[in-house]
Amino acid sequence: MALTADQILAAQKANLETLFGLTSKAFEGVEKLVELNVTASKAALSEAANTTQAVLSVKDAQELLALQASLFQPLAEKTAAYSRHLYDIAQGAGSEFGKAFEAKAAEAQQSFVGLVDSAAKNAPAGSETAVAVMKSAVAAANNAFESVQKAVKQASDVAEANFNAVSTTAANAAKTTAQTASRKR
Repeated sequence: MALTADQILAAQKANLETLFGLTSKAFEGVEKLVELNVTASKAALSEAANTTQAVLSVKDAQELLALQASLFQPLAEKTAAYSRHLYDIAQGAGSEFGKAFEAKAAEAQQSFVGLVDSAAKNAPAGSETAVAVMKSAVAAANNAFESVQKAVKQASDVAEANFNAVSTTAANAAKTTAQTASRKR
């Protein structure tokens, strides 16, 4: 069964729509990243001004140590929050690309299976073995693809769990350090 010009044009149109959709999603991710960095930069400038004022008003070394301890935990928490936002932006963009790829791959698989079935129906007598081998190969390829998709999903879940654990540990370590420093005063 040969592809008609209409089928080829329809496939090209669908591929272009997918490409433009993904390009739009990529720009959305960049916009979110720029917005996050602008917000973080504004907050950092404001905090730098406040910290400078606080440092200039310190009267002795003891007060300076207390100020340092009070600044450490919020800094660690803000760093963890920034990292979390950054991870979420990357994860969202990656998820959109993954969904588009899965949809296109499933569509291509269905088309190919339909093509194989059509070829099997129109195959000359005596070619049943070759058709069976072809169908078996298609089924094996589909199973392998599904296994890869599951492995990628599991790896993504493990990476997110590790990221969350590291963020929590960093925030807790900052809190402990700040508490220890304030007790030493």
